[in-house]
Amino acid sequence: MKDKQKNNLHSLSFPDPYLVSATDQYYGVTPSYEEKHTKKAKRKKIAQPSIEAIKSKKLRILITTFWDYPAVGGLQNYISTLKNGLEKLGHSVDIIAPNKFPKDIVKKLKKKFSKETKKFYYNRYGCYSEEIVKQNVRLISYEMMLRDMDLEGYDIFHAQDRFTANVLGRINQYYQKPLLFTPHGFMTHRRLQFNLLEKGSVEESYFLSMDQNATVSSNHMIILCEAFRPILKNIGAVDSNLTTIYTGIDFNLENTKKTVKKPKGKTVITCISRLRPRKGHKYLFEALALLKSDFNNVDVWIVGDGEMREELEDQVNTLQLDNVSFLGTRTDIPELLSRSDIFVLPTTSDTLPISIIEAMFAEKAIITTNCGGIPEIIEDNHSGLIAEQKNAHQLSKKLSLLLRDSTLRKTLAQNAKAFADQHLTSTNMVKKIEEIYQSLLYQGVKEDAT
Repeated sequence: MKDKQKNNLHSLSFPDPYLVSATDQYYGVTPSYEEKHTKKAKRKKIAQPSIEAIKSKKLRILITTFWDYPAVGGLQNYISTLKNGLEKLGHSVDIIAPNKFPKDIVKKLKKKFSKETKKFYYNRYGCYSEEIVKQNVRLISYEMMLRDMDLEGYDIFHAQDRFTANVLGRINQYYQKPLLFTPHGFMTHRRLQFNLLEKGSVEESYFLSMDQNATVSSNHMIILCEAFRPILKNIGAVDSNLTTIYTGIDFNLENTKKTVKKPKGKTVITCISRLRPRKGHKYLFEALALLKSDFNNVDVWIVGDGEMREELEDQVNTLQLDNVSFLGTRTDIPELLSRSDIFVLPTTSDTLPISIIEAMFAEKAIITTNCGGIPEIIEDNHSGLIAEQKNAHQLSKKLSLLLRDSTLRKTLAQNAKAFADQHLTSTNMVKKIEEIYQSLLYQGVKEDAT
């Protein structure tokens, strides 16, 4: 990058002006804080290539995440699937995550900007929020590392969270690349819903401003399910800039090692999820306690670990659910599903859980809840059974129905598998995302040529 161009990029000020504007409004401070914007890179007008030429081009794609990568989790699996799929199509993909940066440099940056950010807010408002300071410091450190990288060679920027969408949005004032944003959670909306943010607080103003800026600074948003659409439109997104592409996975039962033994003569119910409050395990156990008359020939496998394990184990003991086993974190999910008869996920908050998609490919009868995008892939009484969230009585009735009716289990499982084969493969997901990349590049070239 030329020195003059780098200076333009490094002239961006901290904290981000739109975030300061949000806190100004909260505290009733008259705005007086402006940012020197980078000069947009001048592009030479070139002859307009055909869409076919764009489609044949091998792209360089930058994927960003605010969370460590590689790591365990649905977001990291999504990124890996997208990267691997795009590379199979001949594209080049790089992933930038916080753990990719030198730890010693990041530590120095955080120490420096923590002090400066606290001083800025205290001088401006007479106080500061520890949560806002923490997030500002993380944003600044991430952005400072990106500023020192030459990103000009990439064709596409694709942020996987609101944080890096904001960072790329600022940096992209210079680069002017097609910027995509894929939210993997309902952001401030969800945090308010679960009392993780106080309604009417300065933190709400701050994070809502971040949501809005991530939305409007992106050229296009790829959403994991339609449940995102009204929430994003409410903070500034335009319908035409939102495309729903369901998460696709690679799932293969053919190579299972068959080391997991299914209890002879028993029906196996499996729940695969982290042991967290919002996953609803306690409602599953309440439902099972109501089913004791139908519970003699049933084994329940709880797969996953988390902060609620001890509490849930105590609940199981109190309810005397002797057939429930906690299997912990496992790497043989396909095999466990192959030995199961019913998959249940009583979640109270989710977007599009990977475990449900895995159960669909494994051709299992599914019982889950009506939250997030789940009803978009599981049709009640057709490809699974849907229960209300936090409704143990309804969940118990649906479990009882499947335990007694093996024909219904088979029908639901077959329909779920058919839907997954058609809509939820990694190949299908990656191809649709590639088409959006190509469309945005074509639109950009057309604009440059005019």
